[in-house]
Amino acid sequence: MSFKALIFDVDGTLAETEEAHRKAFNKAFAEAGLDWSWSRERYRELLAVSGGKERILRFIRDEAQPYLQKDGLEAWIAGLHKEKTRIYAEMMAAGEVGLRPGVERLINEAREAGIRLAIATTTTNANIDALFDATLGLDALKWFDVIGAAAQAPVKKPDPSVYLWVLDALSLSPEECIAIEDTRNGVLAARGADIPVVVTQSFYSAGEDFSGALAVVSDLGEPEAPFEPLGGAATEPGWVTPTRLAQWLEQAPTKG
Repeated sequence: MSFKALIFDVDGTLAETEEAHRKAFNKAFAEAGLDWSWSRERYRELLAVSGGKERILRFIRDEAQPYLQKDGLEAWIAGLHKEKTRIYAEMMAAGEVGLRPGVERLINEAREAGIRLAIATTTTNANIDALFDATLGLDALKWFDVIGAAAQAPVKKPDPSVYLWVLDALSLSPEECIAIEDTRNGVLAARGADIPVVVTQSFYSAGEDFSGALAVVSDLGEPEAPFEPLGGAATEPGWVTPTRLAQWLEQAPTKG
């Protein structure tokens, strides 16, 4: 079956955004008068939970239990997260984060090859807009036939809901698509929808178990800066192209 669509995760995959998210969380906490401060190590642990509001709740359950008795806790967390999102957008607009190696090249090559583009993420549309506005430009979002985000699939990864929603919107079978992810949760979500997945290991996902991935690479690579092969079908340095993805897809199981 032919390769027809490329589905990108956002945070950690298109750009190393998670450090900016961590800083935005901490600034939002400080502005709210909270003495919470997430270190890189703690944030790495919290990233096992998909979704920003969900991470705040996990942190409260783990380390700030008195807040569990707060009236209107869910709404309070939502407000805190909304402020964090505003801060994050300001950071992105200031140019704090760029696209990862090979991302812009692969997107352009896929478009030239007639491969459809989609997004499957647990982040918000506001965060997607902030990233594109600071990098490819908001008009580039029109290149993506389908954008599945938190609003379309409120149940977060590793649940496959967002991928199932994207597949339905694309009207394609899983075997006609490839997902690009950076985390174990992302692999589980894509494979839960039977979509073959390529992992570009990110700063915060280094060392995770990527079992089930079609290939694992350090990044998408560039001709002048090849990726480091880390597992699966990626056995030698190179750069990810539509042709290479199609070759890897031929090796992909249809179920699992």
